[in-house]
Amino acid sequence: MVDPPAGGLLSSMIQYFTYAIYNKIRHKIYIGHTVDLETRIMRHNKLLPNKKKSFTNKNSGEWQVIYTEIFEKRIDAMRREKELKSFRGREFIKHLIPA
Repeated sequence: MVDPPAGGLLSSMIQYFTYAIYNKIRHKIYIGHTVDLETRIMRHNKLLPNKKKSFTNKNSGEWQVIYTEIFEKRIDAMRREKELKSFRGREFIKHLIPA
């Protein structure tokens, strides 16, 4: 049997998502990162309980995923989230909003 990579099997299978969602009713964009995109979107849309008041909870309406990227390391997902939150990043995301 071959030894698993350093950190074990689980660490090599985790993926981190950097994502952008859009609220058509409020014309708002939210950019974030997570390890479980499906669950996170359900929390944004109040389909699952959310323990804290967040930007998306304050802006009611349906949030749709308009952009995602996948990373192997959380630090890379966080770095990309920061880039997308910059002026240039937001301009890039605005062009992806569905008509």
